[in-house]
Amino acid sequence: MAETTQIDAQHSPNDAGGADFDRPKLRADAADNRARILAAARDLFTERGIDVPMTAIARRAGVGAATLFRRFPDRRSLIAEVFATQLTHCESVLEEAAADPDPWHGFCTFIEDLGRMQIEDRGFTEAFLSAFAEDAGIDEKRLRAEAAFADLVERAQKAGGLRHDFSPSDLMLIFLANGGISEAPPEHAHDLSRRLIAYLLQSFEANGQQAGRSLPGPSRIGLGEVFAASQ
Repeated sequence: MAETTQIDAQHSPNDAGGADFDRPKLRADAADNRARILAAARDLFTERGIDVPMTAIARRAGVGAATLFRRFPDRRSLIAEVFATQLTHCESVLEEAAADPDPWHGFCTFIEDLGRMQIEDRGFTEAFLSAFAEDAGIDEKRLRAEAAFADLVERAQKAGGLRHDFSPSDLMLIFLANGGISEAPPEHAHDLSRRLIAYLLQSFEANGQQAGRSLPGPSRIGLGEVFAASQ
């Protein structure tokens, strides 16, 4: 039997009273349930990735499974909705970087921010690469972001900061490499990511000035912890 929440029970369509009187309250309850489901899904995707069970999302949101599936009929629709919010945030970070009067500094800022976002939100990398994210609205956002990044790359190269053979498609190389670090133990992931991004930015710079700067401190993770985390 489908789980029934307190909200569902209080405002069932079978309640006595005029239907016209009840409709606004039902719409408000539906919006509240939807917001709670999205918040719960966002938190769980961040903590555990996009394969978290739908029942776990329903429990975190405080709604029944039937309520969740009325709002989001399948996992694809829920992931797409959550990912759209994540991609919008990524777009705003890219826009801020593109507005930097120093395009090389803007480029570095964006790569650093993207690396941090990946480590803080496990679900971001998975959703970005997942077939679940193949949604027309999301594809449009992704194309705009790719165009904005390509423009930033071109300006950074013309300004002499970014090496001429860097390709906008190298962003996926960075994305995949840094995304793998999210599988490391949480107490080490941020340190590992910051050091990797610093190494990469040094290699991307045209004039090599970054190479003279000290790297973030190394992580103290050992091989034993890596093997344990992979089990």
